[in-house]
Amino acid sequence: MKFSGKVAIVTGAQTGIGLAIAQRLAGEGAAMVLADIADAAPQARELQAGGARALALKVDVADEDSVRAMVERTVTEFGRIDILVNNAAIAATIQLRPFEEISVAEWRRMQDVNAMGPFLCTRAVAAHMRRQQSGRIVNITSGTAFKGAPFMLDYVASKGALMTMTRSLAHELGPAFITVNAVSPGYTLSEGNLGNTAFLATYREAAIATRALPRDGWPSDIVGAVAFLASDDAAFISGQILAVDGGSVYH
Repeated sequence: MKFSGKVAIVTGAQTGIGLAIAQRLAGEGAAMVLADIADAAPQARELQAGGARALALKVDVADEDSVRAMVERTVTEFGRIDILVNNAAIAATIQLRPFEEISVAEWRRMQDVNAMGPFLCTRAVAAHMRRQQSGRIVNITSGTAFKGAPFMLDYVASKGALMTMTRSLAHELGPAFITVNAVSPGYTLSEGNLGNTAFLATYREAAIATRALPRDGWPSDIVGAVAFLASDDAAFISGQILAVDGGSVYH
């Protein structure tokens, strides 16, 4: 129960990697806020049935007022914020296509959710963590930013931005003993990715072929690294990007 007494927010927690992270943190004692643009109330009730304190909040991470309300409700409900996992992203609905075919509106929406969303969430929790002189922020990036994966330029750019944000924020928040790290999953068979059959057909076997460990990656493969970086075991680690992809990229 390494997270006993801790309060964690996980964005994009209604399904997939985000839900798996929320389940892991709750299972180790954290009070959980499951934040998602979709309804995560059933998932929160499942955690409550298992004995966890859990709250589902409908949040658009690209909307400043929505994020502010999320943080205010969390503090009202649980009194503090110790952990933020910036997981919410546009990912499972990606369509592979040349960059010339990406519209300006699509580009902006991708950056709004995948890059500005973590910025807004981090900014909203920072004051609370600074007062506590402690905090753990974990960003979920993507191996595509290391590889320069083609035909998804808007997504790759957004995740590359999040990697560089991680390093810069580590320096800005470090004086308050707040760590900022990132986990970079490889192609992961989350519920959303399994539903994107065109993308699955293109990338599943190709992803496995690049790995030292030649198998599929699942949400359960990601959660241990996130839990480690969110814990006191990682108190002297900040600004780092940990690839959890079966040995596909090295950096």
